Amino acid sequence: MNRVLVLVAAAAATALASPVLAQAARNLEQLKQMRVSGTDLNIPTVPQEGRNADAIRANLKRVKLPPGFRIDLFAVVPDARHMAIAPSTNMLFVGTRKTTVWAVTDRNGDGVADEVKPFAPSLNFHVPNGVCFTKDGFLIVVEHNRILNFPAAEFFYEGPDVAVGEVVPQGQLVPVEEESYNHGARTCRVGEDGKLYVTLGQPHNVQPMIKFSTYDKFGIGGIVRMDPFDGSKREVVALGVRNSVGMDFNPRDKTLWFTDNQTDGLGDNNPPGELNRLTQVGQHFGYPYWGGKFKVAGSAAAPELKSMKEPANAVFPQVEFPAHQAQLGMVFYKGTQFPEKYRSGMFVAAHGSWNSSKPTGALVNFVPVKADGTAGQAEVFADGWLDESTGTYRGRPVDVAVMKDGSLLVSDDYAGAIYRITYQP
Repeated sequence: MNRVLVLVAAAAATALASPVLAQAARNLEQLKQMRVSGTDLNIPTVPQEGRNADAIRANLKRVKLPPGFRIDLFAVVPDARHMAIAPSTNMLFVGTRKTTVWAVTDRNGDGVADEVKPFAPSLNFHVPNGVCFTKDGFLIVVEHNRILNFPAAEFFYEGPDVAVGEVVPQGQLVPVEEESYNHGARTCRVGEDGKLYVTLGQPHNVQPMIKFSTYDKFGIGGIVRMDPFDGSKREVVALGVRNSVGMDFNPRDKTLWFTDNQTDGLGDNNPPGELNRLTQVGQHFGYPYWGGKFKVAGSAAAPELKSMKEPANAVFPQVEFPAHQAQLGMVFYKGTQFPEKYRSGMFVAAHGSWNSSKPTGALVNFVPVKADGTAGQAEVFADGWLDESTGTYRGRPVDVAVMKDGSLLVSDDYAGAIYRITYQP
């Protein structure tokens, strides 16, 4: 009887969802033709003051930073994930793992957001985690299995209808049969070559051998690049990656760096989290044979891979982080507000563990870059979102972004907030 009720409920949910999806598809076609969708012009905003904002500010008093640094609440943004700073205005766009992309605006330039509201609410986003800008101001939104392109988004975000183009139509970023609720949050960057780079996490804890050829073909468990306007000339640029949820280009040598979250279920200390450097197209980063320098193939998490051959010329991480801290977003510091020590280095957000007997992470690391372009010793830059006395998270950093004034933004999908870190000697 229970099973029958579940099936009836699922059928009812599908019936209710279908008109919504159909309307969203019609809206997309209308917007592609520069026509109105009929969506209500009044877009509700997120309250920026009140009990919730006060509690978030109180929690920030626990955050420890190096001398001279200060952290403040920049905006209340529900489910805030990856961020894209607008090129020409005091605003940014924020992705989520749900159905909303947020437009966050500091209208008076005082370092605190004045308005937070949904972007393009006439569309039906699905896990729009990845947001990034092209060099000439087009906003890219990478969903679970679709990529959209919005020209002049920072100037035409006020209403529900915005100009839009499909880079990759729904169901064509990865094969539909490979869609999964696990590791489906994409991230993106546009390189100096003008190409759009997208991370594609593989959906298993350790992918079975039967999936290897399919995943390599589509770049699942790797990084792909393509034309940011029509999705053409797609190619796989990195393989052997489990689940990267953050990347950025070194402005000095243009190499691509990315984080990688490793296998669960192998104890509190293995495998390490990774920060990798791509120097040539087609490099293989070892997974699932290697996780860091820990051999995953044949381990308790992947006994069926015990006969797997080691990938030739596997590239090992530049930095190995403590296991299970879940390093996600990262950014090279291109500003001048922070001391010289931090300039041209990287900030990396660690979301925090779920698969550890003792919670760990929920912090921001700094990683310097040496003269030869390789990574120096990582250090903790911001810490305190994890209450060590109770093992309770009060925040979980996801992404980091550098504002035009050189301050650093940190997104937090647990508290539903974006923080701003500034430096005053």
